[in-house]
Amino acid sequence: MAERLRPRTLEGYVGQEHLVGKGSVLRKIIESGNLPSFILWGPPGVGKTTLAKIIANTLERPFYTLSAVSSGVKDVREAIKKAKSQAFFSKPNPILFIDEIHRFSKSQQDSLLAAVEDGTITLIGATTENPSFEVISPLLSRCRVYVLKPLDISDLEKLLRNALKNETELKKKKIKIEETHALFLHSGGDARKLYNIIELTVNYFSDKEEIIINDKNIIAGLQTETATYDKNGEMHYDIISAFIKSVRGSDPNAAVYWLARMIEGGEDVKFIARRLIILAAEDIGLANPNALLIANNCFSAVNVIGYPESRIILSEATIYLANSPKSNSAYKAIDKAQDLVRKTGNLSVPLHLRNAPTKLMKELGYGKNYKYAHSYDENFVKQEYLPEKLSGKKLYEAQNNSAEEKTKQLMQKRWGNKYE
Repeated sequence: MAERLRPRTLEGYVGQEHLVGKGSVLRKIIESGNLPSFILWGPPGVGKTTLAKIIANTLERPFYTLSAVSSGVKDVREAIKKAKSQAFFSKPNPILFIDEIHRFSKSQQDSLLAAVEDGTITLIGATTENPSFEVISPLLSRCRVYVLKPLDISDLEKLLRNALKNETELKKKKIKIEETHALFLHSGGDARKLYNIIELTVNYFSDKEEIIINDKNIIAGLQTETATYDKNGEMHYDIISAFIKSVRGSDPNAAVYWLARMIEGGEDVKFIARRLIILAAEDIGLANPNALLIANNCFSAVNVIGYPESRIILSEATIYLANSPKSNSAYKAIDKAQDLVRKTGNLSVPLHLRNAPTKLMKELGYGKNYKYAHSYDENFVKQEYLPEKLSGKKLYEAQNNSAEEKTKQLMQKRWGNKYE
């Protein structure tokens, strides 16, 4: 169904308005015809492959596609050779689309560099992984990165209506929509998964029955799905989500279970270890700062060791993080700070906090009256560190754990009621 319903034009493309909506950055580039090499980064089922095909179709470019799972250096070189042959016929340079580019080895990525650099091909890569970790720096520096977001409810509603109206098989059936909560919840912002769930639900009914789409029938249809772990498919994100939530919820038994599901499925050790680093910072944070050290050491160790022994290292780190006290105060603080900066980012730096490397700057008062903390008792002295208009603005909220209780007491001692 997903393939049958794949749109062919930008007008039929659903979602990613920030990239392809009217007046958006990628839309303008497509309309100009001056297409740079770029990487589309986002979760499964949000339209990466579809967008690449639409771009090639819109610009009438030759389109070559490779999958990093099944292609090697030889395949890359053959695609580049074909692209070079096109130049003799004054055709626009072809687009080479590489799905799951994060799975390309360094040598495979190296083989792309010259062709991207000299414009023999325009590279469009698709990845579910952070390109900063998985794409080599020389190639990444030659590509822009566009982030695709999970589809929201309004996007999924459009896809559902489109499927019911235009999908060949669905048009033959009598379908009644009663409720969509479970359908959209289990789709998880993934169009392909949405279509798969619809198919599962439709197949749950006999050919002569009226098909009722409601939460009960969606769940019944989903129960017929085989519960396996496919690191290249939909279960990948479901299971990592369960893993993260189990650690966050301080359940080491559940956390190790989901860890084992990933290990048995052949999941990349670096993928798991990176999630542990994020967990340590986001969910444990200042309640136990050592958690970040443990997670970072875990990442370093599994890179050296690999499977099967790295499973022990991952298990140790997972259990430690699950049993650690939890705090998301640092995560919440930077969110608040960034939101404040978006609203007040033009406020001037107070003069006493400015750097004064030149005589003119000193004459203008840069750095004047700044109090050097180390010159005072306990290496602390009260002075204003925020712009005047933001004085007393509280961004960090200490949470209820032993480590942050001490921080709370120390802040009270130093700042009194300033940040109440």
